[in-house]
Amino acid sequence: MKVANGNIVQVEYTGTFEDGTVFDDSSKHGKPLEFTVGTGQLIKGFDTAVIDMVVGEEKEFTLTPEEAYGQVNDQLFKKIPRDQLPKEQDPKVGMMLGMQLPTGQQVPVLITEVDEKEVTIDLNHPLAGKTLTFKIKVVDIKEAKEEPAKEEVSKDADVVEKEEAPVEEETPVVEETPAEAPAKEAEETSEEKESKEEKKMGCA
Repeated sequence: MKVANGNIVQVEYTGTFEDGTVFDDSSKHGKPLEFTVGTGQLIKGFDTAVIDMVVGEEKEFTLTPEEAYGQVNDQLFKKIPRDQLPKEQDPKVGMMLGMQLPTGQQVPVLITEVDEKEVTIDLNHPLAGKTLTFKIKVVDIKEAKEEPAKEEVSKDADVVEKEEAPVEEETPVVEETPAEAPAKEAEETSEEKESKEEKKMGCA
C-alpha cells in the first residue's frame, strides 16, 4: 500500500539544518509522528514528500523556506509594553516567551530588543527563513478515518503547523526554553500568519 492523500501515516524522522545540526527528532518524543496526509496538518513540503511511499521505505529530502515555514516577515516583529510582562521576570534579548492564545495554548516568541519602556518580540516561527533537511521512514499506513482530527497529531513535532499568536490583550509568560531551541509546536509560514486571521483563525 502506497501513501495517498487521506491516509493516516506514522513516520520516524530527523530534521537538520544546512550545517548538519539536528533541530528535531521523533525519537525524543517517544513515538513516531502520526498525521493525516493532505489535510494541512504539516508543513507543505513534508506532507508532499510522503506521497507514494510504502511501509519501511526511507527518504531524505530538503525543503526551502517557502516549502517549510516561509521567509522571515518583518511585520511580525511587534513591540509590547514592559509592564505586560510578569514583574518578577527580567526580559533579555534572546529570551523565549510563551504567548498564550485565547484557547489556552501557548506558542513561543523571541525577544529581540529591550528598552526601558518596551520589549520587541518576534512572532515568526523559529524555523522561518531556514532550509531544512529531513530523513524519514514510514512505519505505518492506515486508511482514512471518517473525520480525522488535527488534535490527534503530536503537538511536540516541529513539522506541525501552529496558530497565530495574538499580541494585543495577551500577557506573555516567560518560559525556560533557550532561544536557540526550535518551537515544539508547529509552524505555519509567515505569509500564512498574516492571511489566516482573514480566513478563519495547522510539523511535526
